[in-house]
Amino acid sequence: MNKIKLGIGIGLLLMTTLACQSKKNSEDNQSSDKKISTQELVENGIRRIDDTGKSDSITTTLELRMKELNVIGVSITVFDNNEILWSKGYGYSNKKNGEKVTENTLFQAASISKPVASVGAFKLIEQNRFDLDENVNLKLKRWQVPENEFTTNEKVTASRIMSHTSGLSTSGFQGYEITDSIPTLKQILEGSSITNSEPVRVVQIPGESERYSGGGMTVLQMLMEDVSGQEFPNLMDSLVLNPAGMTNSTFAYPIPEKIENNISMGYDESGNEIRGGYHIYPEKAAAGLWSNPTDLAKFMIALGKSYRGEENSILKQSSAKKMMTRVPNAGATGIGIDGEGNAFRFRHTGGNAGFKCYAVSFANNGRGVVIMTNSDNAFPLIHEIVRAVSEEYDWPPMWMRE
Repeated sequence: MNKIKLGIGIGLLLMTTLACQSKKNSEDNQSSDKKISTQELVENGIRRIDDTGKSDSITTTLELRMKELNVIGVSITVFDNNEILWSKGYGYSNKKNGEKVTENTLFQAASISKPVASVGAFKLIEQNRFDLDENVNLKLKRWQVPENEFTTNEKVTASRIMSHTSGLSTSGFQGYEITDSIPTLKQILEGSSITNSEPVRVVQIPGESERYSGGGMTVLQMLMEDVSGQEFPNLMDSLVLNPAGMTNSTFAYPIPEKIENNISMGYDESGNEIRGGYHIYPEKAAAGLWSNPTDLAKFMIALGKSYRGEENSILKQSSAKKMMTRVPNAGATGIGIDGEGNAFRFRHTGGNAGFKCYAVSFANNGRGVVIMTNSDNAFPLIHEIVRAVSEEYDWPPMWMRE
């Protein structure tokens, strides 16, 4: 009799366990279906945006919009609550050989290099290698910012460089073809016969107002190398890329063998491949990062965690708060910011020859989107994707700013 009761009890326990497991599997499947469904809603919920910022009432698909705008390849990663929800590629990374964009495809991050480099600078500041508000000439070894009438009372500092209030010239760089002679960092800053950009000089009073300067970030790159004694790519691996889990990203050139097969070619507005496939940017802190949306999402998540003082962050909370505090007559320090309260977000665009991209995250809850493309004329599409994501996920509006 006891054996019968025991057998019944075990049977009931097994049935209960199986029922619970079945319910869990059903919930997991429903959760997966929901993610896939929302992804498809984004893909099929693209609305054209006119010059005034107004959305069309009729939706179209992402792939049709890519054809209309002649965008060759796109890759998207959406994240929420510090977790990546989905990543997917569309179109071609190489039209010539028919290679498709996947979630592993690497693009040039262009000016999104700047916030990544800025986090590296803040890491060195936390290590007391240099001070945020000291004259950069105090620690620069290979080259000095030339003094002139604008620097009599105010000096170029790391803080001013990262907030684009340093007064330094050279807004951006056009890069070099792979057959060109590549100038050294010192030659870029001084100017030389092989550089294709103007010498970097102070052209307005430091601290006076915002003046976007990739040249300033190149000064910061030299400062970071001088105080650490390391080349910038290796330094950024140890300071930012490895701690953030960005295992498929690099500032190095030549591109490391383990990831070079994943790189995308870049395309101009007519859909023609950039000569050589892409340009080389020795101005690495300003424009030299190769990455994908998944890795950049990891970076945005890590920086958001730092801002909120959570575990597994990349900076001290005080450093992240400093980065995301508005500077008088400018933006923030190292990254753009918009909105207030739950809509407060940090973001950055990027545009190199043949590549356009955008990354944005809400600072208070670890959600956002990263979009990378291999086409010069992709900003309108990126804007439309950002709006579709915010609408389908019922997030506060996060319209893209170039």
